[in-house]
Amino acid sequence: MQGRAPVSGPRTIYEQWMEKEGIPNYQAEAGVEDVTKLPRGPWARLGGLGTFIELEGTKQARKLLYVAEIPAGGALEPEKHLYDELICVLQGRGLAEVWHEGQGKVAFEWGKGSLFAIPLNAWHRFVNGSREPVLLFAVTSAPLVMNTLRNLEFIFNCDYKFTDRFTGKADYFVVGEKQYKDWSGHNERDTNFVPDLLSVSMRPQPEKAEDQVSDGFNMASWRGTAAGEWPAGKYHKAHYHGPGAILLGLRSEGYAILWPRQFGIHPYQDGHGDKVITVNWKVHGIYSPQTEWFHQHFNIGTEPARHLRVTGGGIGIELPTLSKEVPTTLRDGVPVATYASIRDGGRVIEYEDEDPAIRRGFEEILRQKGLKSAMKPVVYRTDPFREPR
Repeated sequence: MQGRAPVSGPRTIYEQWMEKEGIPNYQAEAGVEDVTKLPRGPWARLGGLGTFIELEGTKQARKLLYVAEIPAGGALEPEKHLYDELICVLQGRGLAEVWHEGQGKVAFEWGKGSLFAIPLNAWHRFVNGSREPVLLFAVTSAPLVMNTLRNLEFIFNCDYKFTDRFTGKADYFVVGEKQYKDWSGHNERDTNFVPDLLSVSMRPQPEKAEDQVSDGFNMASWRGTAAGEWPAGKYHKAHYHGPGAILLGLRSEGYAILWPRQFGIHPYQDGHGDKVITVNWKVHGIYSPQTEWFHQHFNIGTEPARHLRVTGGGIGIELPTLSKEVPTTLRDGVPVATYASIRDGGRVIEYEDEDPAIRRGFEEILRQKGLKSAMKPVVYRTDPFREPR
């Protein structure tokens, strides 16, 4: 358990609110191996149990994460608020009720693996419909909203109804079937409810990993949230972007490595191995990169790895903190910075450009587990390259 570092100067409204909530606050630099193993404390305002989670990348993006536990046969207290909230069900099943004051309730059932977004400032309540505790993982924009408005009474008790976002119609949480490709060519669908992230169908997206498949969900203010999967014995290419992307493990096990972009594309080779952070993840593990940190994801399990990636919620991962405008490659005439090689001015380290120690380390971990790499052979480039700043 890691406690809050001493705060110099006056505390923000958000920090004061967290302390008054009275539940544990777990802090880490980049990730948590399994959020369900973190200690949870009584949460008087909501009922049930809970713990806050703060990572350096989520702090930069002004997001707050939490895990809430609803006892068997119990329910959380109704609440509404002016910050965005996205819920992923880690364990159990139950019922959600969502409504505006003076209107009928919209109810829907959810279970393990469900994902849904709460409409802004709508009343909502979660009921445990099982004989085991329910565990919910939530991503919110609470820090951004609280430190902007600086009035908790207004945030939790505003009467305004955002009917442009939620009209109270019964079909709001019906599974969306409309699929399309966004501006970057990524697979997307508009929906406010995914019944089971482990069974959702996905389409090829090989830009960041060999044989990766993916499907994205635009849910309320959570734009670009997606499920992605890649085979056992393989790993993603290193890449960077702004802060705030949160990865949640859904299947298999592995690790992620992260390092500041300033230490280049060959951190081990150039003597900066001590700057590389390793985060182990299992099912229900999370990690989040800081702004302009290279990071890549490794599958060391025996089955395909599946992750939920969360972005958006009032603020996305593409912040103006990026140090340069990226002249990117085109896909169907559309600039795609995220998928372009750094040699083309993009943000991805191709396998032939990466530090050879990265693959050696991956293969050694697999060897110790009695497994083999499924990566295609690579011929490393030896011509000098220094990423322009």
